[in-house]
Amino acid sequence: MASLFAFSPSHIVMIAATFILAGMVKGVTGMGLPTVAMGILGSLISPVAAAAMLLLPSLVSNLFQFGGGGNTGRLLKRLWPMLLAVAIATLLASVWITRGDTTRTQIALGVALIVYALWTLVGKRIPVNPQREKPLSLAVGFATGLLTGGTGVFVMPAVPWLQSLGFEKDELVQALGISFTVSTLALALGLWWHDALPVQSLTLSAFAIVPALAGQWIGTRARRAISPLVFKRCFLFCLMGLGVEMVLRAA
Repeated sequence: MASLFAFSPSHIVMIAATFILAGMVKGVTGMGLPTVAMGILGSLISPVAAAAMLLLPSLVSNLFQFGGGGNTGRLLKRLWPMLLAVAIATLLASVWITRGDTTRTQIALGVALIVYALWTLVGKRIPVNPQREKPLSLAVGFATGLLTGGTGVFVMPAVPWLQSLGFEKDELVQALGISFTVSTLALALGLWWHDALPVQSLTLSAFAIVPALAGQWIGTRARRAISPLVFKRCFLFCLMGLGVEMVLRAA
């Protein structure tokens, strides 16, 4: 694993700018920090090194998002089946990213993002039967964990599932923060389990916290100033763009 001192000044500036941009996307939409950062960092370092660098900024930004509302207890009570399945599946699948073979999972994730965003933009919505919510949450969580372990990205299918549950704008952002916090912790444990989390990775990760939080603060202020309709469109176009980027990068 590379240390911070192994990068040239121009690369350090590029890394900082990457996390500012990724933080801004997360501040506006409630998601996207790992996906945006992994896409750009992939040209500089290996996937497992990029995933390790993302751990601390992802965790800290998610904790801010986690505590961004007064509904934490109620959300945890509703989302616990998905969160449990996410944690278990991420641990099981983390071996994939440590081996560096993530092409297929990245393409699958990117295509799923594009299809979902297009489906929702044309007015379709995934119906959820309240009686089936818990078993479906387990399935969604397990699938999300498999993709997290394979790519280091936590968005699918957790994001469309959470959106289908009818949360308001700020409540949805908080629910995403809870889901991403669990995914980040599970991924960190998986990387540690497979000896892919040395001390120098944490140094790089700590460096990225400040630009990520600065970007998130800018994005959060922008989110509070826009209408729910504009928010929804930004959210979906962001998903589509992230999906296209993942497919192109993996192809």
